[in-house]
Amino acid sequence: MNFLLPAIFSFLAAVLSFPPTIAFAKKFHLIDDPKTRPHPAHTQKRIVPRAGGLPVFLAIASAILIFMPYERYTPGILLGLFILLAVGLLDDKYQNFSPYLRLIAQFIAAAVVIGSGIGITFITNPLGGIIQLDSSPQIALLADFLSVIWIVWVMNMMNWSKGVDGQMPGIITVSAIILGFLSLKLSSDPTQLNLAKLSFITAGSALGLLIFNWHPAKIFPGFSGSGILGFMIAVLAILSGGKLATAGLVLLIPATDFAYTFLRRMLQGRSPVWGDRGHLHHKLLEIGFSHQKIALFYILGSVILGAAALSLSSKGKLFAAALVGVALLGGILWLNFFGEYSKRRAPDNG
Repeated sequence: MNFLLPAIFSFLAAVLSFPPTIAFAKKFHLIDDPKTRPHPAHTQKRIVPRAGGLPVFLAIASAILIFMPYERYTPGILLGLFILLAVGLLDDKYQNFSPYLRLIAQFIAAAVVIGSGIGITFITNPLGGIIQLDSSPQIALLADFLSVIWIVWVMNMMNWSKGVDGQMPGIITVSAIILGFLSLKLSSDPTQLNLAKLSFITAGSALGLLIFNWHPAKIFPGFSGSGILGFMIAVLAILSGGKLATAGLVLLIPATDFAYTFLRRMLQGRSPVWGDRGHLHHKLLEIGFSHQKIALFYILGSVILGAAALSLSSKGKLFAAALVGVALLGGILWLNFFGEYSKRRAPDNG
């Protein structure tokens, strides 16, 4: 039970940091104002402080320094988190901050943590056996490249999943808890207990953000909040014995939306990094779902998929991901092309 205290500490550190961060954001104009910061993906017209990543960073970093043993990758994690925080705060402050600069920062943060010794050394073959990725220098280099892509992908997936209040921190809270339970399940390996602790530290900070980001949000996560939490989930999935399939299944709803949105923008001849109102959460808003219902849809979906991930074999996870992914894609396509038929209508006066 030694993972409970770090989780509680992380949660309280985040919760206690949010009120001063909100005051800080208002004082230095780190705010989201649709009139001065127009964006096609806006889902509300209120003026809301940003900088939600600052309390999350303080909670995770302080909990790591206090409760986690020093590992070779500890400086890499902390430096990666700091890079994402710094760029995120700049993005909060300057309204025309380039999405390409944010993307470069994500690659740098991912490269830093991979350079510190974190990497995918093997993957489980769903058809049986283990595929080693550190059998030669060339394959190990390819594995490091794939690790960077994985981390950047998860960060962007989470950044695209913060469109409604409570959505992104809810997904992260569930995902981190599932990865923590997975590590406890593998507790015969002593290193997994420390990874469970790190997972619950991440969950505690995300839960703190969820409280202040629940609709109507008192603060937005911003790029720093989604980047830091996405970074932690991606790193945890690698550290937990290469459990990318587990993380991928838990994150299947935002992953499917990400893949569809990315391809849709590319096929339309547009840059995939520039936002629009074509995400799944936008379509659910259009047919009458509230922020709370959409957030609960993502959270409950992650809980169900996470429970399945903990109990299924590698082959079962692949089958479940394919089956649910096709169903989700069908729902997204329906909402994009026939969403008008799903909108709430006033009762007929005739």
